[in-house]
Amino acid sequence: MTDQAAAAVRFRELHERPEPLLLPNPWDPGTARLLASLGFEALATTSLGVANQLGRRRASRQAILGNLRAISDATPLPVNADLENCYADDPAEAATMIADACAAGAVGASIEDATGDPRAPIYDFGLAVERVHAAVEAARALPIPFVLTARAENLLWQAGDLDDTISRLRAFEEAGADVLYAPGLRTLDEMRAVVSSVGGPVNVVMGFADPEITLAQLAEIGVRRVSIGGALSRVALRSFMDAAKEMRAGHFGFVTRMAPLTDLHPLFT
Repeated sequence: MTDQAAAAVRFRELHERPEPLLLPNPWDPGTARLLASLGFEALATTSLGVANQLGRRRASRQAILGNLRAISDATPLPVNADLENCYADDPAEAATMIADACAAGAVGASIEDATGDPRAPIYDFGLAVERVHAAVEAARALPIPFVLTARAENLLWQAGDLDDTISRLRAFEEAGADVLYAPGLRTLDEMRAVVSSVGGPVNVVMGFADPEITLAQLAEIGVRRVSIGGALSRVALRSFMDAAKEMRAGHFGFVTRMAPLTDLHPLFT
């Protein structure tokens, strides 16, 4: 069994236990290694983090895959890829990015039903399901037990209510998706409604949720995976901006908050 295949098996197993998988989102090899040093069991890329790093609103397909390769090479941990809408509307064309993600080192990936077009932000129901079905077929054709996550994005775009979200997730599950994911769930009641309506593992992203919700509460309602999206990147950028503003004002107290090199260098090559 190859290292990637073993990581894929491990990643699938992490979704099957009662304890939720905490899936943090690094944006480069350095942050991947830092997260691995803290004991996280798997990692996920963040397309927003890549875009932030490049100073763009949206990263290109090539940039997403290049970042995925760099993070996959940085640690032996399983890596799940944030592929947005797989950079294509057509189901077959979108599905090609699943194989590309695997070739870049991923053992799982997500496909979402957001179009990237604010004028028509969510794919019609039928097309969204076709796209998930094509992605599932592409994942099943891979030589490893690749974990396919299907995302219903309508809550983020005010393009439907929770009932619509659940209908989409159910259809995605029937199409073969391994994990169901609805960014924009904010309360435990909303999360509970989703978890109780589908049979597969549910990912909750806490970047949009009530921050008072704890991991123990998420476990109690049956959530199986917890991610944070681009939040760690945005927290880092906030700290950067605060320090830069302090410097611009002629003060340098921020240097007392630096991470010691003795903490960083042992983790870096």
